[in-house]
Amino acid sequence: MNWQLLHHSELDVPQLYALLALRTAVFVVEQHCPYQEVDGEDLVGDSWHLLGWEEGELLAYLRILDPALHGGRVVIGRVVTAAQARDRKLGHTLMTMALPFIHERWPGLPIKLGAQAHLQGFYGRYGFVAEGGEYLEDGIPHIDMVKQ
Repeated sequence: MNWQLLHHSELDVPQLYALLALRTAVFVVEQHCPYQEVDGEDLVGDSWHLLGWEEGELLAYLRILDPALHGGRVVIGRVVTAAQARDRKLGHTLMTMALPFIHERWPGLPIKLGAQAHLQGFYGRYGFVAEGGEYLEDGIPHIDMVKQ
């Protein structure tokens, strides 16, 4: 795997296209959730993108959003693995790469994510705890989780 952690200003058009295509394939098509995937958050502030490539194909991705634009909390979102690579535990790799970067770049700030409820245990392994109750987002149960 070839991993890239890029500030939004470093993304080229093919990289941006690949990450939007992967997110749409999983979150919109596979999960049957028609929503505005391109949400205006990818290219603003101090946002970062972690991309995992193999043989020119994007297999894993997450984005990190600027705490200055999110109430002083770093926001991890759009954590996704391509269907054909889900048996490779790339979600763990994404988290183990993203968290040290976040702690170095924004020391002491809390980290928030909106997890699909069935993934609460997965994120719990990385120190995230539930904040509030479950809610429906695009028809899928979610829960907000925070790591201090």
